[in-house]
Amino acid sequence: MADARPYAVLFDLDGTLVDSIALLMASMRHTFQGRNRQPTEAEWIEGIGTPLPKQLTPYVESDEDRERLVNRYRTFQLENHDQLMARYEGVIDTLALLYQRGHPMGVVTSKGNAMMERGLKFIGADDYIEVAIGYDSVHIHKPDPYPVKAALEKLDYQTNEAVFVGDSPHDIKSGNAAGVITIAALWGPFTRSALEPYHPSYFLDDIKELPTLLDRITAKSAG
Repeated sequence: MADARPYAVLFDLDGTLVDSIALLMASMRHTFQGRNRQPTEAEWIEGIGTPLPKQLTPYVESDEDRERLVNRYRTFQLENHDQLMARYEGVIDTLALLYQRGHPMGVVTSKGNAMMERGLKFIGADDYIEVAIGYDSVHIHKPDPYPVKAALEKLDYQTNEAVFVGDSPHDIKSGNAAGVITIAALWGPFTRSALEPYHPSYFLDDIKELPTLLDRITAKSAG
């Protein structure tokens, strides 16, 4: 394993690379304004990381109703993106360091591709991300392993040569099912105790510690 190439590093987007929680919650409140059936904030956070149509389904009357809500949500999100989106400290420095060290990087998200690309540009990550798999890129979504495998296929990497960093149970389930090393990001909205039942390979408190963790993982695989 001494000559093994650097691990491919896949990331979730919301709650992992971008701090979009305020934007997502405001979009939800706007979408459900005046409606009888609506999720609590805790219920909505629980669904972050799954495709929006799926997340809306328990609260809609029909397919047409769901389509209306999807449009309402996405329109609000687009209009308020840059005002409500925030950056996590250390993300870009970490991506730059990993890029320098030869780690190919990808994003695997359930967000629509246009918003995914906008989020990556907003934080300045688009220069470092080689492959981006969004909602429109694949027909099967997290927690299924399919999008993780699709990203690795584009990078020409095997599952045993990759890690997936994500903040939600959906990320951990998707990565574990794909057979990659999963790293639970604890700076997003999900707590350690919420993620523990899904058995991530590692927990990470701060993205700035990721290069050191990758060194440990590399040394372990070489040993």
